[in-house]
Amino acid sequence: MRKIGLIGGMSWESSLIYYKIINEKVRELSGGFHSAKCVMESVDFAEIEALQHKNDWHSLEKLMIQAAQHVENAGAELLLLCTNTMHLCSNAIQSNTSIPFLHIAEATGTALEQSGIEKALLLGTKFTMERRFYADILQQKFNIETLTPDKQDREVIHRVIYEELVHGKITSTAKESYQRIIEKSTAAGAQGVILGCTEIPLLIKPNDVSIPVFDTTRIHAESAVHFAMNTAFNS
Repeated sequence: MRKIGLIGGMSWESSLIYYKIINEKVRELSGGFHSAKCVMESVDFAEIEALQHKNDWHSLEKLMIQAAQHVENAGAELLLLCTNTMHLCSNAIQSNTSIPFLHIAEATGTALEQSGIEKALLLGTKFTMERRFYADILQQKFNIETLTPDKQDREVIHRVIYEELVHGKITSTAKESYQRIIEKSTAAGAQGVILGCTEIPLLIKPNDVSIPVFDTTRIHAESAVHFAMNTAFNS
C-alpha cells in the first residue's frame, strides 16, 4: 500500500473525518488489523481563513506548496488536500511536487458519472460556488452541468460554513436552510447535490433531502485508498 499524504486542518473537524474514513476503508478492503499508511501536515486554519477573505491567493498558494512539500518529504506517495475550496491552489501544488495529486473534483466527477448524474447542485464556500475551478472539471472531463444557488442562498451556505460548521456547531436552523436550498434546486433539474465543502456532510445526510447526496469528503478519502491499494474505485 502506498503511503497517503494529507494536507489537513481546514478545518480539523473534517480532517478527522478523512482519517477515520481512510482507515475504515483500508480495514474493509484488507481486513484484520490493517490500517492506512499515512502522514498529515495540519495547518492553522485561522491563517488560511484570513487570507481567503483578503483574496490573497498568492500567499495561500505559497502555504499550500510548503505543506505539500513537507508531506512529500515525509515519504508520502500520493497527495490529498482535505478541503474543497483550497483546490484553487491545486495547479501550484502539482507544479511544485512530484507525487500524484488526487483532485477532489475529479473523484467527485467519477462518482457522479457512475451514478448517471448529468446535472447537480454544487454547494460549498462562495469561493467554490462562484469560481469555475470545480464546475469546469465536471463539465470538461465528465460532461456534468453544475447549478449553484442564487446570491442570497450562497450567502447563507457560506455563512453557515464559516460561522458554524468549521467550529463544530450543528443547528436545526442551518439544516432547514440547507434543505430548503437543496429542494429548491430540483425545480431547476438538479438530479443530485454535491456537498462541495468538507464540513457540509456534518450537517446534511442522505436521508435529509429527496435527491442523491454526494459527500465529497467520503468520495475523496475512499478514492485515495483505492489508489493507494491499486484497486478499482466504485463509490
